Amino acid sequence: MKIVSIAVSSEKGTVKKCVSSARVVKNHGIEGDAHAGDWHRQISFLASESMEKAGSGDFIPKFGDFAENIATTGIDWKEQPVGSIFRLGTSVLVRITQIGKRCHKKCAIYYRTGDCIMPKEGVFAEVLEGGTIEVGDGIQPVPA
Repeated sequence: MKIVSIAVSSEKGTVKKCVSSARVVKNHGIEGDAHAGDWHRQISFLASESMEKAGSGDFIPKFGDFAENIATTGIDWKEQPVGSIFRLGTSVLVRITQIGKRCHKKCAIYYRTGDCIMPKEGVFAEVLEGGTIEVGDGIQPVPA
């Protein structure tokens, strides 16, 4: 299980831009990301395998297209129970707080892709311990 992409945006509901590393702030999220803040959805995760399946004829998804903060390989996020804790890299700890979400309106992502998989396959977490993460960092479950 590892991080294959890290993405941020300054506005909600938009495609995110990929970065090679990011500072993750305890009880906040990824520094500079519009979704960070004092709430339960500080960081979003999406499996790269889910993104690949979402592609269709004219649309080949790229990292950041679904407004995910962290794309991963080797883990099916929607199957992880709420409350599960994971270590990202060597220092960051996150706890799953929500699986999927309800979209109240169609956003730029929907209009670009024709659908958005975040409401069905995205997972959200709060940051328990901050630090720096990089593309390629491992992800490990932390026993309760």
